[in-house]
Amino acid sequence: MPKQKQAKYDHAYLRMATEWGKLSYCERRQVGAIIVKDRMIISDGYNGTPSGFENFCEDEEGYTKWYVLHAEANAILKVAASTQSCVGATLYITMSPCKECSKLIHQSGITRVVYVEAYKDDSGIQFLQKAGVEVEHIAILQTS
Repeated sequence: MPKQKQAKYDHAYLRMATEWGKLSYCERRQVGAIIVKDRMIISDGYNGTPSGFENFCEDEEGYTKWYVLHAEANAILKVAASTQSCVGATLYITMSPCKECSKLIHQSGITRVVYVEAYKDDSGIQFLQKAGVEVEHIAILQTS
């Protein structure tokens, strides 16, 4: 795909991931993810508690509960429960992945990650680049 056309799609998918993140019940940070393969959305996710748990991501002190799933992990797990495959797919996410999610991204076969905002620890990005995953930062205008 020509670079200009790819950029247009990248921005559109990132806007969709941003909207999807707004579905999260987390108060500290809402993160959204979209997985696209062959120009088709095969999965989506946002950060939150596992199925069957209360929709409160933070404890009484305002800290994120340890069992909250990250947006990209939720999206990858949805694919795992389907007939789809992440091999060769692109992950669009509103925040760059942490080191734990980066392992899932690489192992799932995702070959490209496009993110909006950098996470405070860039070891996940470093791992993905070392693993040969294409990583791109695109700052889009956040709209409410």
